Amino acid sequence: MSFVSVQKLHKSYAGSPVFENIDCYIERGEFVTLLGPSGCGKSTLLRCIAGLTPVDSGQILLDGDDIVPLNPQKRGIGMVFQSYALFPNMTVEQNVAFGLRMQKVKADESQARVREALALVELGNFAGRYPHQLSGGQCQRVALARSLVTRPRLLLLDEPLSALDARIRKHLREQIRAIQRELGLTTIFVTHDQEEALTMSDRIFLMNQGRIVQSGDAETLYTAPVDLFAAGFIGNYNLLDADSASRLLQRPVASRLAIRPESITLGRDGALDAEVRSHSLLGNVIRYRVRVREVDLVVDVLNRSAADLHADGQRVSLSIDPTALREVA
Repeated sequence: MSFVSVQKLHKSYAGSPVFENIDCYIERGEFVTLLGPSGCGKSTLLRCIAGLTPVDSGQILLDGDDIVPLNPQKRGIGMVFQSYALFPNMTVEQNVAFGLRMQKVKADESQARVREALALVELGNFAGRYPHQLSGGQCQRVALARSLVTRPRLLLLDEPLSALDARIRKHLREQIRAIQRELGLTTIFVTHDQEEALTMSDRIFLMNQGRIVQSGDAETLYTAPVDLFAAGFIGNYNLLDADSASRLLQRPVASRLAIRPESITLGRDGALDAEVRSHSLLGNVIRYRVRVREVDLVVDVLNRSAADLHADGQRVSLSIDPTALREVA
């Protein structure tokens, strides 16, 4: 039996469904991400699991027990929000200990567990500081420690990194993943950032308009999108209509075609003649926009050397890896 089992879950507001008949299963110790655009229902689903939002129907089983009838405090779930929600008049240590105080944990044990949690998030030397004396990333780590200290059966993370800058966000996601693996903690992470989902997850549930449209590991979602939405949301696929695809490949194509930009090779001995329309430097990748057979394509090439740069207007040849072509509905 799966550790978390969501069965036929339904939630609506004022008669308008947020999601219907949601079914998903999570194994013990898994790190699962709910990924999707704003308004797709991912945060509402997380809040339903936490008990912060009531469900209309369905079951949420945690280790075999239906937790829908239970209030949030009795579910054994820790949750970290986008907003840190720290008490400004409490020190870091007091903020982290707050949940233990509510559980009436003895003082000696509470102190030991707070020290342990702060060590996990590398804030042991900040115990006496107040939230206004911390950076945003440090505040988020305090919020994480506050959830971990109660030793939850399940950890829920609702876009906890979206308010942070790119460098801190990358460091924190690595730290969160390392802690999750060390503790073997079953975790559900919500984000609209595909890079976070691809780099952190054991499995990803891709959501759209209240449905889980695809689930699987990062490689499966990236290389084998099941439909047009999945191809458009994961990665930077070239999405061609049937006419454009047929013209590009010189053979009949019955449906839309998705082509990954890194599966196209630029050079001087490819099968297709093309013109570089523009290019952009994305750090270690150069993104070209090329036109071939009256079709515009995006091509990603590793930025190995300035000598390899193709100038705008230059004629180039290209080849497309046939195994990377994906027809999508």
